[in-house]
Amino acid sequence: MKSLIVLLTLGTLAIAGEKQLFNGKDLSGWKGVPEFWSVKDGCITGQTTNEVMVKENTFLVWQDGEVGDFELTFKYKIVDATGEGKGFGNSGVQYRSKVVKPEYFVVSGYQADFEVGKTYSGILYEEKGRGILAKRGEKVVIHEGDAPNKPKIERTGEVGVSDEIQANIKQADWNEYRVSAKGGHLQHFINGKQTVDVTDETAVGARKGVIALQLHKGAPMTVQFKDIVLKEAE
Repeated sequence: MKSLIVLLTLGTLAIAGEKQLFNGKDLSGWKGVPEFWSVKDGCITGQTTNEVMVKENTFLVWQDGEVGDFELTFKYKIVDATGEGKGFGNSGVQYRSKVVKPEYFVVSGYQADFEVGKTYSGILYEEKGRGILAKRGEKVVIHEGDAPNKPKIERTGEVGVSDEIQANIKQADWNEYRVSAKGGHLQHFINGKQTVDVTDETAVGARKGVIALQLHKGAPMTVQFKDIVLKEAE
């Protein structure tokens, strides 16, 4: 039997071959607009206020290169200005993406979406691209369309009921998100429940790119991330 090598990292157990993307102390290895990002309570924190607002969606970008096939897990918590879960709050994690405006850390590409509300958490969205590629609960195949930004999306089944998936998501509390990307096959999971299953057969479907954390334009909000673990395919 092959031995399982376990490494003690930042007080958590990390299996050999996995990479912790956040050290729990500072933003080493990440870059973004400084006034929006910090480390609070051992978590990466993105925050907007009435005094400090983003002019367009901006991102904290991981600096250690592009990633192709992988599994990424992270924990997130998102709250609106009131903390009651009734206002605005939208964020997500970009993957296989590219930086399109370096001076403001604007990114385009696949996004594992989540929000304060009850509609978009778990969907596959393509930032500054083709928009919503799969709604929550859907299994889809994306085919070439009449134009690169107008694909034909074929719904081939479902992975769950949207309302039931939402009921498993904690409001204003910590949730665990997992993203699996293998070739054109993309899957999202929140708290162990699959939210989408996508096969992107198009030429514009990215096969590698950067990882980044989103801070969305809009009303004041706070989003936090921790336990960000990447396992690249061998």
